[in-house]
Amino acid sequence: MSELRQARYAVAAVFCVHGSVTGSFATRVPWIQDHASLSPGQLGLALAFPAIGASLSMPLAARISHRFGSRAALRGLIALWTLALVLPSLAPNLVTLCAALFVYGATAGMADVAMNAIGVEVEQRLGKSIMSGLHGMWSVGTLIGSGIGTLAAHLDVSAQLHHAVAAVVLTVAGTTACHWVLNLRPAEDEEAPPRFALPPKSAWLIGAVGFCAVFAEGASLDWSAVYLRDILSTSAGVAAAATTGFALTMAAARIAGDAVVDRFGAVRTVRISGAVATLGGVLVVLAGHPLVAMAGFGLLGLGIAVVVPLAFAAAGRTGPNASQAIAGVATVTYTAGLIAPSIIGGIAQASNLTVSFILVTVLATGIAAFSAVLRPAGVRDAHLDS
Repeated sequence: MSELRQARYAVAAVFCVHGSVTGSFATRVPWIQDHASLSPGQLGLALAFPAIGASLSMPLAARISHRFGSRAALRGLIALWTLALVLPSLAPNLVTLCAALFVYGATAGMADVAMNAIGVEVEQRLGKSIMSGLHGMWSVGTLIGSGIGTLAAHLDVSAQLHHAVAAVVLTVAGTTACHWVLNLRPAEDEEAPPRFALPPKSAWLIGAVGFCAVFAEGASLDWSAVYLRDILSTSAGVAAAATTGFALTMAAARIAGDAVVDRFGAVRTVRISGAVATLGGVLVVLAGHPLVAMAGFGLLGLGIAVVVPLAFAAAGRTGPNASQAIAGVATVTYTAGLIAPSIIGGIAQASNLTVSFILVTVLATGIAAFSAVLRPAGVRDAHLDS
């Protein structure tokens, strides 16, 4: 059991490293935009390429894990992801930045699938929920990376130097942690998963729940500050606080989420989470005061926090190859992250942001309505069932 606990802490550290790369990159986007001399429209185009790269590469993770075993695969993929951090800041123009961000997203997606597959296996062996906490560690890593990135930007350190140092540190940390993760290997008679395949039916159903959550997450992260500024006429500082509050409630809820899942079960937890997110969306839409809107975004973060971790956990139990199932769900789920910002912006352009968040609220109801798909057939475990 001590080795299993060790494996749990090791994969949690990998999640934290993965999130730190994301936070490190996000804070230096303005520097990268200036370095590549991009207009806002060109930057928006370039920022679509990480999601494109991730969606296309995720199915390969199952093949790589099958070929090399989970430990070696994760060690290699997390190293590729951390080292890919240096690429965007080196790009001198739009074309090279799009290519860099495609590679950045592709390595992110493959590492994401590999670490989630190992996390699901550890959860099953422990017999209790840990996936929410693992994703909470990813959120903690994002906060750490963004905090250091903010300091680097404040000190006027170039993103090239900042990301080069961060890449070295995170590569060492990530590959070292991989030494203690589970080393899963396929059975001798198990066929290798295809290099690319459309997600199975089960992945579409589970992924639909995750899609609703990630759509709300992307809309809130990218548009909450704009919403308070444009709709409620707040200052830039108050507007930014809404985004920070959303991110903090998500991180806190994920870290505390495993105890809730063990107490109430995955399905019931997601059902309640969907109701909380819906209430948050309603407050945002009806808000006549900034504090009401900020409370709404906080409830949105609280409500969607555990949905994606539990969707991945459910996917990992649907078939013999956890990596392949998780890759299918991730492909469906993360598509929301690709399209959410543009859809929200398009609706706002045609009407206003309030109408955009009516759509977010409707999708939040879908989390509760379809939560039962997270219960595998025949499973009656207390921490998996409602």
